[in-house]
Amino acid sequence: MTGLRGTLTQVRRGQAAVPPAAKRARPARTLPNGEWVRWLVPALLVAFWQLAAQVGWLNARVLPAPSAVVGAFWELARSGDLWGHFLISLQRAGLGVLVGAGLGFTFGILTGTFRAANLLLDTTFQMVRTVPNLALIPLVILWFGVGESGKVFLIALATFFPVYLNTLHGVRSIDPRLKEMAGVYGLGPLETFRRVTLPGALPSVLVGLRYALGISWLALVVGESFGASSGIGFLAMDAREFFRTDVIVLAIVIYALIGKAADALVRGLERRLLPWQMVA
Repeated sequence: MTGLRGTLTQVRRGQAAVPPAAKRARPARTLPNGEWVRWLVPALLVAFWQLAAQVGWLNARVLPAPSAVVGAFWELARSGDLWGHFLISLQRAGLGVLVGAGLGFTFGILTGTFRAANLLLDTTFQMVRTVPNLALIPLVILWFGVGESGKVFLIALATFFPVYLNTLHGVRSIDPRLKEMAGVYGLGPLETFRRVTLPGALPSVLVGLRYALGISWLALVVGESFGASSGIGFLAMDAREFFRTDVIVLAIVIYALIGKAADALVRGLERRLLPWQMVA
């Protein structure tokens, strides 16, 4: 049993196939003080945007200057409206991702491990995956009304498939010899899942989670476009009625920053859970 554990750990970490000389030749990680390079292009785009607005290349009614967007931020932040809408959207997205990613992971493990489950479920999932969320809005209104349940359902549905597909791919990519070795050493199904299946599929699962977090905000915009009286999407729709393009752009910037923060969170999990991999 001890020999199996050591072998599985070495295979997962790539130590079994990589000689010491190759490991020493591995490129060093990027220094933390070089992280500012990631923000160089966005900063240059914002500077050019501000310059174009000041010299009159951009119509303020079409695309307001960044300074006007910042002014709208302070206005809504002082009144407290922005934080209320933001927390409601964050709650909707978080609940939807929790449900969708949890189900996607569960069914991905089942269909990747058991051939009967794959034959029974995968074709149905692939058919549903191609249906756009917008096409489901009339049915969602009929099923759930215009309350919170319909919005959470759309987010869960959108985040289900990235996690499901990547989990399925991760399980199928595991070296069959590892499972055979687990059987030779007498590991039961649960122990095999914990020591072989889960570690082997985890890199793909986290890739699916990164993608699902980005998709969740797209689904949130769709969900908040009907029957909503709160949330960032509602804030943007309400601003459209009053031609407040600065508030609309602010909502877009908030979505972008939240997406970046969510992606950074998953990358942090990858560094902690997969320390043997280079995480960009």
